[in-house]
Formats: sequence, structure tokens, C-alpha cells
Amino acid sequence: MARKTLRIGAGQGFYGDSPFPALEIAQRGDVQYIAFDALAELTLAILQKDRQKDPSLGYTRDLPVFLRTLLPVCREKGIKLITNAGGIHPEGAMEKVLSVGKQMGMTGLRVGMVTGDDIHPRLAELRAKGTALANVDTGESFDQIKDRVLFACAYVGAEPIVEALRRGADVVVTGRVNDAAVWLAPMIHELGWRMDDFDRLAAGTLLGHLLECSAQCTGGNWSGDWWNIPGMERMGYPIAEVSEDGSAILTKAPGTGGRVSFDTVKEQLLYEVHDPRRYLSPDVVADFTSAIIEDIGPDRVSIRGTRGAAPPPTLKSIIGYQNGWMGQGVMGYAWPDALLKARKADQIIRKQLAMVGVKAEEILTEYIGWNAIHGPSVPDPKEELSEVYMRIAIRTATREEAERLWRFIPYLGLNGPPFIGGGGGVSTRARELLGTWPTLVPREEVLPNVRVEVREVQ
Repeated sequence: MARKTLRIGAGQGFYGDSPFPALEIAQRGDVQYIAFDALAELTLAILQKDRQKDPSLGYTRDLPVFLRTLLPVCREKGIKLITNAGGIHPEGAMEKVLSVGKQMGMTGLRVGMVTGDDIHPRLAELRAKGTALANVDTGESFDQIKDRVLFACAYVGAEPIVEALRRGADVVVTGRVNDAAVWLAPMIHELGWRMDDFDRLAAGTLLGHLLECSAQCTGGNWSGDWWNIPGMERMGYPIAEVSEDGSAILTKAPGTGGRVSFDTVKEQLLYEVHDPRRYLSPDVVADFTSAIIEDIGPDRVSIRGTRGAAPPPTLKSIIGYQNGWMGQGVMGYAWPDALLKARKADQIIRKQLAMVGVKAEEILTEYIGWNAIHGPSVPDPKEELSEVYMRIAIRTATREEAERLWRFIPYLGLNGPPFIGGGGGVSTRARELLGTWPTLVPREEVLPNVRVEVREVQ
């Protein structure tokens, strides 16, 4: 029989997030599930670099930290864990979960894995069948990058995670699923929702979107009166108490810091959303504007009324490709005329690069202390700045060309503007750059290849 309500917590908002708020949810949140969003498109590129160095990697390397922190409490309380930390190698992540579980004496722990999002081996087949793989943002042809592709993942939905839970998995690891799917899946499983009940799926997707960024829903990274957010040294992550009809109350574990309010929830609701009337996911098209959000008490926000429609015929996919090499250097200048000195240093470096024939496909200069965050939207300062760091970076086709840049930075100490500041504290080694290519793939070309496996710790 389906539950009448379900309490599910947010355990992670990004690769590298703290495991301790998840532990507090496990200890005092009265939840049945904790779900984790470890992936971003940048994260996939990081994991690809890991796997290039070691083929056994490709999942987030903080996964064992979360497991060792949470498994003792979660096993005792029967709390299930769902994470997309499998990244571009969910098989490796599953092996790591089984290994950690064995080391901790968790015999019988059931570990589920979702695979099939990896479309890299099938790109030529997809094109032969008529899928253009054009860049969905720019319209550029896939031919521009086809010889430089390193990985390719389609965004999969909640249904295979539901299957893993149906098979009794205590921990589920996935690859590149839709962010909200790791929260939507237990709602579908426990509350008995159908995959064609689009209003409920939309409600669950909205809740997953609110939960996916950890403390961004509870006062972290908030643009309101952030200075009044209590207990930021011990931020609580959000918990959703979900009813059968899709309505929910958003809260956090008692005794934790942060704030759950209409304003903090509203800001996260709008985060990374292009069209709030048509939030596209593999499971549903959600209308976020239909949701009714109300404060109903301290750290308690009611959410109801979300409407949805059938999902789109295509799945968003991300293709990662080799995009050259980056060399960079940094030089700092102090008052007086700090910005003027930094600008002059940039001019000198650019002229020297041209003089020696460095083949830079792109050059970027930013001035830390003035415009490094807001870029060209920042006007020239009206008052003299105390200090400014010039950071210059180039993108080149080869590692050797990129590494030539740094050699010109130390010369500036005695061969440039008056220098009393900080010198080039950036490694001389160039960094390989990975680009991401968003595209669309017909769902019928992906979903039949999705597989679910469940194994036990022996």
C-alpha cells in the first residue's frame, strides 16, 4: 500500500558539498530518503579528466566520504540513499559503494545502479538515423567537434530509479539523470504515482528542483537579508514532506541553521529556469507558475497546485569535447594607479605574445578587484583602487603554445609598470580545456538502452 506522506531530504547540491547537513537530516529529520545532486555540466568535464588519468574513475570522488558518514545512521533507521554521483562511470561508483559497504560490515546492503545514459558509443549510429546532434543553443553543426568528442550523456528521468527501488535497493547510484529525478523517483515509488499523472509528476519535479541545490533553498547563497540568516555555520538542508496529491511542506531538520521562507524558496524556484511555464524534463513538462507557495509557520512553506503536461519527444544531451589548452598568468599591482598599471601590463603581454608569434585562439584579461566577476558591465571605478590583480589567459590548440604565456609574467616585475604587489602565483603547466555541447536526442533512441542492476554487499 502506498504511503500517505513521504519525507525526503536534500543531502548534496554539488560535487564537494559538505556531508554534515545530510547527517543531521539522517539523525533528526525523520526522513525515509535522502537524495544527492552531485553533477553539473562542469562536473562531467572534471570527471572526464579523472577518467583520462585512471579508467576506474569517472564518478565523484567524495562518494565514499558521504557513504562512511551516512551509512551507519541510515542503515539503522532504514533511510534509503539516491545519488547521481556515478557521473560518467556509474559502474565504478557501484563497485565503490559495494566496497565501502563491505569494509563497514554492511552485509546484505542492496545497491542499485542505473546505466544507459552514455550515448558516446552510439553517436555515429544516431547521426546515421537522422539525429543531427546540432548545438541546441547556437545551431552549429556537430561536424565542428565530431573528431574531438570525449564523452556524451543523455539526461534520463526517474523511471529507472523507481525500478531500482522496487527491487529493494537501499542505495541507488546513477549517471546523468535529470537533477530532479533523484527526488521524484521515491515520490513515485512510495506515493503510488503513475507515469502519466502529469500534475503529480510536475509537483514532484518542482520539489526536486527546490531540493537539488542544498542550502540555496534554506538561506544559503541568498540575495535577500543574508546577514540575518541564523546559524550559517551549521546550515540545514531542505526536507520535503510530500502528500499523495503532490502538495508538500518544505522545512529543515530541527536545530539547524538557515531559514525556510517564501522568499528563500522563491529565489531557488527561479534558479536556472528559462521558461517557468514550460520547465522541460524527461518525465514531464512542469508549469512552475501554477504553483501556490505560502509561508505557514517558522521554517515551513506550503507548496501546492503545480500543473504538468506530457514530456517532450527529445532528451537533452551533453557532449564533451576537447577544446584546446589554457595558459594563464597573474600579476598584482598596488596603489597608486593600481588599475592603470594592471591595464598597462595587459597591453605589454599582448604585444609580446604577438611579437614571438604565439598562436592564441582566444585571449581573456580580467582585473581581480574590479571586473573579474561582473565583466564588461562594470564601469570604471570613480575612486582609486587599493590593489588590482591582472589575470590573463589564452586558449591555444596545443599544450606547448599555452605554456609559453607564463614565461612573460615574471619579466613584468622589473620591465613593466612600477611594481609592489603580488607576482605570478599560477602554475606554468597548461590546462586542457573541455567544451560542452548541448543537443537533443529522440527519447526512443535512449530509453530502451537504460538498464537497472541491483547487487548485495557480500
